[in-house]
Amino acid sequence: MSLAAHLGLVPTPLALLIFGLMLALMAVRTPIAISMALAGGLGYAVQAGVSPLLSFLNDLAFARFASYDLSVIPLFILMGHFATQGGLSKALFAFASVLMAPFRGGLAMAAVLASAAFGSICGSSVATAATITSVALPEMRRHGYSGRLATGTLAAGGTLGILIPPSVPLIIYAILAEQNIAKLFAAAVVPGVLAMLGYMAAIAIDVRLHPGQAPGLDLRADRPRLTWALVLGVLPIAGVFSIVFGGIYSGWFTPTEGAAIGAACTLLAALAKRELNRAKLAQSFYATAEATAMIFLIFIGADLMNSALALTQLPNQLAGLVQGWGLAPITVVMAMLLFYMVLGAVMDELSMLLLTIPIFFPIVNGLNFGMPSESVALWFGILVLMTVGFGMLAPPVGLNVYVVNSMAKDIPIAESYRGVLPFLISDTLRMALVLVFPGIALELVRFAL
Repeated sequence: MSLAAHLGLVPTPLALLIFGLMLALMAVRTPIAISMALAGGLGYAVQAGVSPLLSFLNDLAFARFASYDLSVIPLFILMGHFATQGGLSKALFAFASVLMAPFRGGLAMAAVLASAAFGSICGSSVATAATITSVALPEMRRHGYSGRLATGTLAAGGTLGILIPPSVPLIIYAILAEQNIAKLFAAAVVPGVLAMLGYMAAIAIDVRLHPGQAPGLDLRADRPRLTWALVLGVLPIAGVFSIVFGGIYSGWFTPTEGAAIGAACTLLAALAKRELNRAKLAQSFYATAEATAMIFLIFIGADLMNSALALTQLPNQLAGLVQGWGLAPITVVMAMLLFYMVLGAVMDELSMLLLTIPIFFPIVNGLNFGMPSESVALWFGILVLMTVGFGMLAPPVGLNVYVVNSMAKDIPIAESYRGVLPFLISDTLRMALVLVFPGIALELVRFAL
């Protein structure tokens, strides 16, 4: 007899106790991966016993990491670090600044454009925010932009790094939901472009409602003009993006092979700019190994947590309960998205996906949306990804806000949170559009592979 049965613990309250223990460990600053592993391991042992837990742990790491699909994660992370250390962001921002110069708030719009372009070869929200901030923030402050608008724009722009492909969270969702990575990348393109345009519109409206946030139009005759040097500066990034995604969608190579080729091409582009020295090259590999180890450790913790929850039968009970309520499928998805927004206050995006997708995805997959199951999976993935981006901006945590604000020490963090409010409104409107009109995300999927 298991300890849970001996103590008379009912499965559903036991599942809540496991989840509560995880949150309690996180509250005392235990790393998220360790919190999930401890809570999940204890819950597993209570229900099945210590020996079955040890047997499960014996095979867990190999069973999880032997997957060929997981190798795409460190390769795309490495590509992003090569781009960061190679100084490719400077050329992007310079080019975007000239394009946006005719508009009020042009430098802020340029930061959004640069974030979108850099995110297309980076795949990380935090890395995109930190890299573009290091280039754009001094220029925005020098031209008279308020700290609120500058930090809010840069924090919001960073979220484009996980929406515009390649995206590490999107790859993880594809693995968890057993979906085609290339099709998910295609589904993210239009919402990603809408996010970029929505952020630029939010800036345009904000600087008109609050004129003191940005300087007036620069009408000087010597205003920087578009030159061939600026165009040539952004060609490496355009080339890498074209090679990687052109090759994937033409069928020349798989997403994993595309990630490897993209990393190699980004390395060559960084070397050509002569900014990637030996120390920066070593740092790229070290940072990639560190990030990959962190992600894979979260995988292990989430697997333990989800296995313990599966023993309680909570996922099956939730699925049956939701279907028994007779709620409209769209209402169920809206409730899940609201839950993600709340969970984003205490967890990072990877942990949220690894913990919740094994529970939520079967529920969504069992509802009737009038679409093929694959279309539902792709659409739901994009909605989740957009909600995760919302959580990276919203208080009280907002990881991107913390990252950007730490690089602008003279700006109170309350001002940075005020700065992201227009972008959160834009995010809300975009999520509502994609929720009501799934075709926004699914139209390009028809042309993928």
